Amino acid sequence: MMSAFNDMEIFARVVTAGSLSAAGRELGLSPAVVSKRLKRLEDRLGTRLLQRTTRQIALTEAGRDFNERVIQILASIDEAEGFASGRSDVARGTLKVSAPTTFGRLHIAPYLGPFLGAHPGLTVNLVLSDDFVDLVREGIDVSIRIAELTDSSLVARRLAPNHRLLCATPAYLATHGEPRTIADLSRHTLLATAGQDPWRLEGPSGPVTVHVEGRLRTNSNEVVREAVFAGLGIAFRSTWDVGPELRSGQLAHVLPAYRASRRVAVHAVYPSRRFLAAKVRLFIDYLGSLYGEHPAWDQGLEGIVGSG
Repeated sequence: MMSAFNDMEIFARVVTAGSLSAAGRELGLSPAVVSKRLKRLEDRLGTRLLQRTTRQIALTEAGRDFNERVIQILASIDEAEGFASGRSDVARGTLKVSAPTTFGRLHIAPYLGPFLGAHPGLTVNLVLSDDFVDLVREGIDVSIRIAELTDSSLVARRLAPNHRLLCATPAYLATHGEPRTIADLSRHTLLATAGQDPWRLEGPSGPVTVHVEGRLRTNSNEVVREAVFAGLGIAFRSTWDVGPELRSGQLAHVLPAYRASRRVAVHAVYPSRRFLAAKVRLFIDYLGSLYGEHPAWDQGLEGIVGSG
């Protein structure tokens, strides 16, 4: 029975990873062993689950139906383990965390050492991406999202406020002039990724939408970050991202009466389950203790984050 369960787990990992070799790397098994276990599962079921080539795999119709049921079984087992482990303060196994690239680099990676030191039985798999991540499909235990959350299928905990504002270098503003109204932005170079268009601002008269047009196009938030530091235009950035540059004067606050909605915040989200595994609860508690309603990245910016 345990052997059959392990084969199902391998099958689900192959589907998620997209190839036998990728699944093998995650499981610490050779592609040959993975292939052998899949064949054993198919022989036991008497049907083919996957069409396999040297480059890719594809689910058969039977495989799609079987995969849906396997995911439910694994989720139920994970929930049962979460119930048991959630009653303790011992974190074990692998914790898969997703986060936006820049936030993860600046505000998660530097603080993993103490957390891992406190939980020697835990491994953290930190996945950084600015794309939307499907938690269930990607097997994510907890995701950091900076947004106004609307997905009721997820459970969320607010970790910190997110103060997002318009900024540019003094040199850029000296050359191109400082905008005095929202309409003035149309005469400036605006820096954003495709996913950040349009900008949705809140001002003295309510919400305002600004469509971003510029000569720099990129899918990278980090490229936009470097571009505004280089004086290429005006960007819409969070204080957790550009706080040091705002404090030092390397960046200037533009149109201070306008900013992102205060409903946007830094959240930890996880799939809606009745029981929360100790590893997830302890990690979220740890980040909450690091950030809070007055995070370190906003220190020295009270005049900025408290205005508007």
